[in-house]
Amino acid sequence: MENKKRGILERLNAGEVVVGDGGYVLQLERRGYVKAGHWTPEAAVEHPEAVRQLHREFLRAGANVLQTFTFYCSEDKLEISGNVTNITGAQINEAACDLAREVANEGDGLVAGGVSQTPCYLNSQNETEVKAIFKKQMDDFLKKDIDFFMAEFFSYVEEAVWAVEVLKTSGKPVGATLCISPEGDMSGVPPGECAVRLVKAGADIVGVNCHLDPLTCIRTVKLMKEGLEKAGLKAHLMIQPLGFHTPECNHSGYLSLPEFPFALEARAMTRWDVHKYAREAYNAGIRYIGGCCGFETYHIRAISEELAAERGFLPPASEKHGLWGAGLQMHTKPWVRARARREYWENLLPASGRPTCPSMAKPDDE
Repeated sequence: MENKKRGILERLNAGEVVVGDGGYVLQLERRGYVKAGHWTPEAAVEHPEAVRQLHREFLRAGANVLQTFTFYCSEDKLEISGNVTNITGAQINEAACDLAREVANEGDGLVAGGVSQTPCYLNSQNETEVKAIFKKQMDDFLKKDIDFFMAEFFSYVEEAVWAVEVLKTSGKPVGATLCISPEGDMSGVPPGECAVRLVKAGADIVGVNCHLDPLTCIRTVKLMKEGLEKAGLKAHLMIQPLGFHTPECNHSGYLSLPEFPFALEARAMTRWDVHKYAREAYNAGIRYIGGCCGFETYHIRAISEELAAERGFLPPASEKHGLWGAGLQMHTKPWVRARARREYWENLLPASGRPTCPSMAKPDDE
């Protein structure tokens, strides 16, 4: 079955919608398998059943791609964290690949080997040292023959370019996402220029992930698209935003919110918010659509349901979900039955149930 799967570029080149998976780090922290602070992924070795289960939930919700749970898995990050003393980065990378592949093969899923920003870059900006870290991770992934690479969560386009240049030597497709705002990266490089640099470095897919809410991230990807068009370059576009509302955020994203990371629940996106996000992302020409921190499996199902006509099918998880509240038609209470319609949920303004709380917060970095 694995050999018959079409690759990521075959799918995107055919104009198909590719649904990404959701957030692992925050979800596994809430479930008791990741330690907040350095957010390292040793759970792939220590608690493989937890990672496997989350992969399986995302696949069932309609995800076409499962990313390896290897966020912040460079040796320098693991050493700084102090979370891991007897497990190597190579062990985590290889275990994470095995878990993602096992579950992906339960359906038509692809496995993306993920690398992310390094402490080394912030400490030294030494290109040779940083690239050596990416090369080591790449070699671990190639042993497991992942389907493509994903360089994600980069605040500086320079480091992301270095990652792409290394990963491109593998001969496999490479996607690259930055955790930036419409203002650009942390050095002030505009989104359009960021996209141009990534594509010139060899990225096949470019976009943004994490740090900001879906509609803000769509604005950023639109700017990336404009930059590529002006430069006469082409690449597939992708987006994997936060599953939280962050309207007051700026360059630093949700890290600057007082609620980060332990009180973000009141900002959670509803499934109906995600329907709107998926449609707007599609209308913007983005075809790789997923989520990052805060995106749970029902959010991924919402993407799959919103774009079911374009994809030609509903995911298995929709067997237990009436579209637009249809399952409420059998409820015993008439006022609940009245909610079994699209118009109700599309126009609902959800209350927080917190009468003394503000609707907005002041970011700590202002």
